Amino acid sequence: MTPIESTAAVTVAAIALFTWNRLPVVVVAIGAALALWATGVVSLEQAFAGFGDRAALFVASLFIVSAALEKTGVTAWAGQYLIAKAGTGQTRLLIIIMVAAGCLSALISGSGAVAALMPVAVMAAVRLRQSPSQLLMPLAFASHAGANLLLTGAPKNILVSEALEDIGLQGFAFAEFALIGAPLLAGTIAIILLLGKRLLPAQNSARLPADFSRHAQTLVEHYGLSDGIHRLRVRRTSSYVGISPNDVEVGGERISLMAVQAGDTGMPLRAPAVSEGDYLLVRGDAEAVATLAADRHLALREEGAATGLFSRRSGLAEVVIPPRSALIGRALFPGMVTDSGDLVVLAIQRAGVDIAPGETLLAGDTLLLEGSWEALDLHLDDPDVLVVNSPDLVRRQAVPMGPGAGVALAVLAGLVTALATGILPPAVAGLLCAGALIGAGILNVEQAYRAINWTTVILIAAMMPLSTAMVQSGAAKVVADHLVALTGGGGPIVFLAGLFVLTACLGQVMSNTATTMLVIPIAMAAAAGMGVSPRPVLMSLCIAGSASFLTPIATATNMMVMGPGGYNFNSYWKLGTPLMIWFFVVAVFGVPMIWTF
Repeated sequence: MTPIESTAAVTVAAIALFTWNRLPVVVVAIGAALALWATGVVSLEQAFAGFGDRAALFVASLFIVSAALEKTGVTAWAGQYLIAKAGTGQTRLLIIIMVAAGCLSALISGSGAVAALMPVAVMAAVRLRQSPSQLLMPLAFASHAGANLLLTGAPKNILVSEALEDIGLQGFAFAEFALIGAPLLAGTIAIILLLGKRLLPAQNSARLPADFSRHAQTLVEHYGLSDGIHRLRVRRTSSYVGISPNDVEVGGERISLMAVQAGDTGMPLRAPAVSEGDYLLVRGDAEAVATLAADRHLALREEGAATGLFSRRSGLAEVVIPPRSALIGRALFPGMVTDSGDLVVLAIQRAGVDIAPGETLLAGDTLLLEGSWEALDLHLDDPDVLVVNSPDLVRRQAVPMGPGAGVALAVLAGLVTALATGILPPAVAGLLCAGALIGAGILNVEQAYRAINWTTVILIAAMMPLSTAMVQSGAAKVVADHLVALTGGGGPIVFLAGLFVLTACLGQVMSNTATTMLVIPIAMAAAAGMGVSPRPVLMSLCIAGSASFLTPIATATNMMVMGPGGYNFNSYWKLGTPLMIWFFVVAVFGVPMIWTF
């Protein structure tokens, strides 16, 4: 077989296996790369070059940045803001998500826009009890359309502009793309709103996070703390200042003291005396707590029991006593401090009922613990207890703009600035930002590794040899030459139609950058041969390069939403087909109305 025939056979086989959907996509992708090497189309170095490619590294770094935004509560804050704006309507939420994706992808890469908005979209969908599969593919497709708004939207935009400059013409202006990009984005949003609900799968991904936005309220209600848990801050004029924590008394039958906590850490106070800024954790009805706060000069938080138990410093955790636990047979009671001295027992239940004071623990009993987030993370990693919900996961959703949020936002702003200005290559900017987040302690190295969706990264890397093979073997050029021969005599409109079909088809298995680079010289030569301006031809080519809707391997953004959205290979073409038709209409008939031949 010739290299062209081998490339064609591997391409057809890979697409067939992807469509069959019986093998993991990474197995098919790696198999395609190895097949190209085995047939001699690419060298061994080229077959594995994608694993060190800057695009794969850039996407991996974006997952780390996204995880840092989630861990620090930025995602939770953004999700709450979106929900507040969208209300309970999926349509309004969908519009907000797609507009945000389109506008952000105009400034940075589509991958960056999707990485920043994907966790927000998932969080909003979970809290509104909607399927994220109805949001994530529209998010990715809107980023494709938004990439045509500005010169910085995608590398292909710069390529077509430079192609004009290379022949002595003026390149496209920074915002000139918006003349056609804005209708593209508006049409994309309209089509998705009209057809999305019927054409998108409704299943949920097994990897979706639980919704912990009302976790404190849920725990308070479950453990029957109807009289409320309140944290009161000690003011400078309080009579408690200067006395021993053991001597603190709150008095009254309707209120009880559970713990005295240090103001800077949220842990049980170990200092010899209470100071200004320390906290009293008390249980009682609201009227009794208000009276105590007024009499003893304590600051009473207005947010109430449930939300007041979750703060930037401290939170709650629910644990179960497992069989053979060392705690079986011990007597615990609400208000006592654990052996570590860092956590406070708020409630103990057996089969959903509070156990009697002095009764010993049995396997299956549940405890509600309160303490600093650091103490919860540290001491609950213990074989004597089973944690019901990870404090780290709870904190990410329940504490918007938590510790480290400022650093994460600053790093995100730096990444957006670097990508928008082009001061650094995308891969360098992404890796520097990921390194800064690890260096600042937002994520450790192990957490950074876990944050990366390795299926996506491996898929990107393993499919790159196919692009190399199509160019290197001459397969793509043969197709392009035949296209010019078939359509060149039918006039510029017919040629634009053929050019769109060629570019869009190649773009389903090649990166749009590689596809654009391949087709530009063919388009320029055809324009010169027909005696027409190359401007509408190149703009049409640029739009066709964005029409990568039919397969998950078409773009990194399509692959990024595949796992979280619960999509398979066949999920994309259903909604992608009407969008492809819209892009075809704009590229073939809309572009010549703005840039004449």
